[in-house]
This record gives sequence, C-alpha cells and structure tokens, in this order.
Amino acid sequence: MADATADGPRVLRFLYHSVNWLCQPALFWTVLLAAFFSALAFRKFLVKRAVASSVLAGALVFAALSAFSPQFVKEAAKPDYLLLWAMLFLTGLCLWSAFCQAVRNDERLKQGLPPEEAAAAQENVHVWPYLLYLEAIVAAFAMAILLVWALGLDAPLEQPANPADSPNPAKAPWYFVGLQELLVYFDPWIGGVLLPVMTITGLACLPYCDPDPAGAGYFSFERRKYSITMYLFGFLLLWVAMICTGAFLRGPDWNSFGLFEPWSAPKAAPANTINLSQFFWQDVMNWLTGRPRALDSLHWFKRELPGFLVVAAYFLGLPVLGARLFRNLYGQLGWLRYCIVAFHLLVMLAVPIKICLRLVFNLKYIIFVPEFFFDV
Repeated sequence: MADATADGPRVLRFLYHSVNWLCQPALFWTVLLAAFFSALAFRKFLVKRAVASSVLAGALVFAALSAFSPQFVKEAAKPDYLLLWAMLFLTGLCLWSAFCQAVRNDERLKQGLPPEEAAAAQENVHVWPYLLYLEAIVAAFAMAILLVWALGLDAPLEQPANPADSPNPAKAPWYFVGLQELLVYFDPWIGGVLLPVMTITGLACLPYCDPDPAGAGYFSFERRKYSITMYLFGFLLLWVAMICTGAFLRGPDWNSFGLFEPWSAPKAAPANTINLSQFFWQDVMNWLTGRPRALDSLHWFKRELPGFLVVAAYFLGLPVLGARLFRNLYGQLGWLRYCIVAFHLLVMLAVPIKICLRLVFNLKYIIFVPEFFFDV
C-alpha cells in the first residue's frame, strides 16, 4: 500500500500532515483539554440527533481515510485492539445517551417538572428476585458471547521472549498501556502503584463522600456539575486518552509520533530534563545572586527542600485554602470527608500538572532523592 503521507492526493496529504502536527504532545493535550470543556459547555447542542449523527459520520469518514496510511493500519488492525475500538465506540455511545437524558431532565427541572425517572420510581421492584434474575440472565448472555468469541476468533501469540532481540517499542496490552504512558512523567512507584490504588480508593469512597440528595436517582448535569466534570476528566483524559496515546502515538524508543507518521522517520534525541532542585539551586540562584550552588555539595534534604515545600504547599496549603473559600462545601462534608475528597482530587489534578511541567518546562521530578529511591 502506498504511503499517502508522501505521494497520495494533495487533500489526503494535507489531512495527514495536519493530524500529525496536532499529535505533538503539548499541542495534543491542549486540544484535548479544550475539546473536553467545550463539549461540556455545548452539551445541549451536541446531544441533538443531527449533530451526533454528523459527528459519527465524520468519524467514519476519518477512519476510512486513515486506511490509506500503512503505519496506522499496521497498528490499528492488531487483533487485540478490537476491544480497544469497541471500548471507544461504547464510551462515546454511553456518554451521548447519558447526556441526552441529563439535558432533558435539566430542562424539565427548570420548568418545575419532575425528572423522567420519577415516573419509573413509582414502579420500583425489590432487588430479590427481580434484579438478581436480570443480572443472572445478562451474565449468562455475556459469557455465551465470550465463549463463542474465544472459540471462533484466533488470538495469535508472538514468538517466545528472546533477551537478545527485544521489540522496539515494547508495549503492554492495550488496557495497561495507559499506565505505561504514565511512566513517561512519573516514577514507577507513582505511575504503576500509587495512582492506580488512588483510582480504586477514590471510586470506592465516592458514594460515601457525597451526602447531597440533589440529583440522586436520575441523570442531571446541573445538579451534579462538579462531580460529573471531575469524574469524566479523570476517566476520559487520564485513562482513555492515555491508552490512545500509548497505543497509537508512541513508537520506537517510546518517542512521540504522529498518528500517520511512519515509525521509520528519524527522531531527534529527547531534550535533557531537569529536576526542580537543579532549576532552583543553579538557575534561580545564579539569577538572584550570580553564584549557583553545586548539587553535590548539598545535603540531600537541603538540596530537595524546594521540592518538599512545593509538595507540602500543594497537598496541605491548597486544602486549607479551599476550606476557607468553600465554607459551605466544607460544612456539608465535614472535615474527614472533605480531606478524603480534597486529597484524591489533588492527586488526580497532579497528573495533568506534571504532564504540563514536563512538556512545557522539561521538568522531570519535583523531588529527586536517589539516596532513598524516592522521586516525585
């Protein structure tokens, strides 16, 4: 198949080069953030059937045009990526369906009418036996689909591992490649252990940290604006987008590539990263006093003191400031639930902050203590 990025039609070359340009890491995340908040702001427009159909048609046309790129087809057509494409489609479908319901309920609530789920609430039935029977039927149906899938579709294995011939890039399965992408910006104990654990504990604590009865039992964006925004921010940008980035935009040596950019294209060596201690004691001190300090001459605690102060101000100062600015929220939650929510929220927001610091300022670690294998 000819590479349309080099010798295809002019319109197709322009499309491919434009997409590759947008896939530059800093620009890519900027566009994602803008698209995320714009979609929430214009949700009433996007849920219209004509608009949603146009978006779906545009996505299908884009997928058809992408088939002329050998590099994209090589990656996208991997057998194990079939579930990845299914996840992306179902995520979009479920979000559209949920926001359709939320927009309708918001309009009804503004008119003083009950939400659409209120009528169904009068027909409630007991969990046993109705719900459990329904769940058993759905589980059996899902197992039947998986059984037929496993028997009818091949799941090819690669060659046995050979230490003398490591694949480049060596990628985790698609459902773990998002965590592998986090390792670009975080130390392994944070990206591979702390953040996944915080995700689980955050989801487990969420039902117990929201005592507000408004919006319970029905879809409403206005009644749950901040909760829904934060949840979707974490799920779409810090999970789904991370998976897509690692699966399609990371090539040899884990360098960033455009969606249609051949991996054979030479890539410049990544720029040297710096730590906050190096930036403070050498660059800042040189600017303030004209006498930079050698890091080797400093005790590890003094060397990393700026980083400790930044982390302490972030995780201790911001919650105290938030309690003063949002006194009603603090009073509603209480100190324990407020601390749990604030800590998980700050950890989640630390991910895009660290990504921005790495992409814009080339900052690798806030705290770097190799003496104790502790890096943040």
